Amino acid sequence: MAMKISTAGIEELGALFAKLGGEAQKVASKSLYEGAGVIADAFTKASNSIITEPFHYLARPDITGTKRYASPEEKAACLGKSGIATFRKDGDMTDTVVGISGNAGYANIGGKQKPVLMIARSINSGTSFMQKQPVYRRAVSQSKTQAVGVIKATAEQLFDEIIGGK
Repeated sequence: MAMKISTAGIEELGALFAKLGGEAQKVASKSLYEGAGVIADAFTKASNSIITEPFHYLARPDITGTKRYASPEEKAACLGKSGIATFRKDGDMTDTVVGISGNAGYANIGGKQKPVLMIARSINSGTSFMQKQPVYRRAVSQSKTQAVGVIKATAEQLFDEIIGGK
């Protein structure tokens, strides 16, 4: 049995895809950057919300058995160190990392030089001597939905500009 299928507008759709062409990678990168910016801003706010107390060692008899909060120096070491890593492109995929960089440097804490990334991880996850404050994990969880929305809105806007010729 013979069947006839007809579609209207297939040529126009092909023309729209041809207009998009090599611009797809730019759209993806710009959209990802905008979304990553939302999470980087959340990281900055999280660093500001770290609870602090003056630095002390746990060997003191009056505080034995308790964990301490981050010191003001540890909090200061984390402030201003969050950001967006360089984009990596692998074929059609583009990705990045948002957070505190592994090469954020060192900070003088209690007379010792300590890596800033280690300080941030200690604050976020806690240690045997430091109270856990999952501020960075919470920042990512709370800003993820907004970041996805920003990525989608940016991509739609850029697609409209390219396809619409604006």
